[in-house]
Amino acid sequence: MKPLTINDPDIVLGLQDEIRRSEESRYDHRLHGLLLVAHGLSCREVAQILGDSPRTVQYWVTRFEKDGLAAMVEGDRPGRPRTLGDKELAQINRALRQTPKAVGLDENLWDGKSLSTFIKKQFHVELGVRQCQRLFRQLGFRLRKPRPLIAHADADLQKRYKKN
Repeated sequence: MKPLTINDPDIVLGLQDEIRRSEESRYDHRLHGLLLVAHGLSCREVAQILGDSPRTVQYWVTRFEKDGLAAMVEGDRPGRPRTLGDKELAQINRALRQTPKAVGLDENLWDGKSLSTFIKKQFHVELGVRQCQRLFRQLGFRLRKPRPLIAHADADLQKRYKKN
C-alpha cells in the first residue's frame, strides 16, 4: 500500500490546532504520545511526530507513571486571580457614568490615566494605564477625546500666520 503524504504544512498545523481545540482531543493526544513511547519510541521522536516539545512528552510519561490515566485528564487552569472583584467593578462602572470631577479628580474626561488614579485612590489597587483602557472596553465604554481646536481653525488666520 502506498504511504499517504501531506506536503502542505498548513494542513499539518490545522490538524494540530484541531487537536488542541478541546479537552477530549488533548486527552487523546496525550494517550497517543504515551502509546508511541510504550512501543519503544523516544520522547524526542514522539515529540517530533506529534508536534510537541520533548519536555512535554517527558512530563506526560512522568505524570502517567506516577498517577496513571487520571494524570492525563485536562486540569483546571485558573490563571492569576483578579485584583478587582465584581463589587469594585460595579463601583467603577457607576463612577465612569459621572465626570471625573464628580468623583474627586481634577480631570475633565475619563482616560486610562484618570481611571488608574481613581482606582488607586478608591481601592488602593495599582492598575496600569493600559489595563485601565482594557477595563473601559470590558465595561462597555469607549474612550472619547475632544477634537483639538486646530480642526476648527480659521483658514484666514492660518494663511496669515504661515511664512510662505
